[in-house]
Amino acid sequence: METETPQDEAARARRDTISDALRRAARRHRERTALSFADRRWSFSGLDRAVDRVAHGLVAAGLNRGDRLGALGRNSDAYLILWLACARAGLIHVPINYALTGRELRYIVEQSGARALIVDPALAGNAREALQEGRGPWFGTLFGGSDLDVLSLARGEGEVAPVEVPVAEEDVVQLLYTSGTTAAPKGAMMTSRGLLAEYLSCILALDFGPGDRALAALPLYHTAQMHAFTMPQLLAGAETVLIEAPHPETCLRLIEEHRLTSFFAPPTVWISLLRSPDFARRDLTSLRHVYYGASIMPVPVLEELRARLPGAQPYNCYGQSEIAPLATVLRPEEHDARPASCGRPVFNVETRVVDDAMQDVGPGERGEIVHRSAQLMAGYWDKPEETREAFRGGWFHSGDVGIMDEEGFITVVDRVKDVIKTGGTIVASREVEEVLFTHPGVSEVAVIALPHPKWIEAVAAVVVLRPGAEADADALIAHCRTGLAPFKVPKRILFQDDLPRNTAGKLLKRELRTQYAALDWAGEGPRGG
Repeated sequence: METETPQDEAARARRDTISDALRRAARRHRERTALSFADRRWSFSGLDRAVDRVAHGLVAAGLNRGDRLGALGRNSDAYLILWLACARAGLIHVPINYALTGRELRYIVEQSGARALIVDPALAGNAREALQEGRGPWFGTLFGGSDLDVLSLARGEGEVAPVEVPVAEEDVVQLLYTSGTTAAPKGAMMTSRGLLAEYLSCILALDFGPGDRALAALPLYHTAQMHAFTMPQLLAGAETVLIEAPHPETCLRLIEEHRLTSFFAPPTVWISLLRSPDFARRDLTSLRHVYYGASIMPVPVLEELRARLPGAQPYNCYGQSEIAPLATVLRPEEHDARPASCGRPVFNVETRVVDDAMQDVGPGERGEIVHRSAQLMAGYWDKPEETREAFRGGWFHSGDVGIMDEEGFITVVDRVKDVIKTGGTIVASREVEEVLFTHPGVSEVAVIALPHPKWIEAVAAVVVLRPGAEADADALIAHCRTGLAPFKVPKRILFQDDLPRNTAGKLLKRELRTQYAALDWAGEGPRGG
């Protein structure tokens, strides 16, 4: 073995990785509860030992530094431990949306070059069928029995020596695959350096601390729950109660029973909680911090949430996977003046709003939101052209249309792909949704562009009514005319019992556009579909 130089030893002393940060948290908080799932409780020191045991198991199984390991599972303590063990063993963790099957699942495993796939036993059949067993990676399980079973390894007895794998801050520790709404999914290469910079931004902007008791209900494969909340909360010394999915009655019961102090959810989940009869029946006064993000929160829903949880402080979180994901925050004291804003850039992010020539637009003018930050991905895995396009001009291009005011507060107007160009005029879907949400009969709404023989694109609204509410298309059109210019008023109102969303709670407008793409505009009118 080669003798280390003084420079090598100094580099080791300065090293700061995900694994190092976990060790520091374990030494600070020791036997305090870090994580609860089902009937299992992990102290900070116990969690750190579990990560060592699983990391040893991964290395013993023949995985080497830089190998990719796919993780396919619903939320569990084993899922979180596997991610941390990959970071400790120098492996690249590849979280996979557990709703994927067939070609979509196979694409991510093959594009990442995963050597192994660790699965939730309930999803193993889908995975083996998608990968045509024998031709893909070898399998382990999160729990429930295999040669490499994460939970069994984690719960082993006795002390275990630290894993001695050389890792560095710039090593890729995770490939976060984008949702692939307009093209094949891309794997954003996240490093320890980028993620730790983001965790610091989160702790400062979202007021995380050792006194917090957080509910984690959104999928851990998704960057928002894992990297904007669960990981920075863990490193800050907070306690996390982890559950498999954000069922409204379960969330509300646990908030009351465990006197939980913070909860993050996208707008669709907050709406489902507000509509649950249990919202009024449960004691939710322990909640001090309520976080929302992942998609635009309608202002009427935000106002209802604030009115019904007057003791909780709201935080609007905006960003995307490639920036780890938090980019801006609207803090509680800023909500009254700018309820529609997503706030200002966090500690480690610099943000501009620019035109097509990369020149700053004026206050209140629309442009694309671009970022510079240590939090940003190192690029897209094996996609140099896409990486070059994303970072053109030396800034990361978000694909979001926004405006910035004189004090640097940003308002997201729309995703570039969701902007409607009707008759040559631009309409932001969010603006139409905000007006429809003020109708007392509307529970949820998605405004989309549909092909139209005259207008090229027409404004259409897909509406879910509140239980027991009565409102027809004519009534909703009339309501829109009181608050919108004529060209922004929907040309069609379509009714559904619910809206499509992914497992992270994000609304899938692309599915609605596909569903109604062949809509018959003959005898055009506002009638519902």
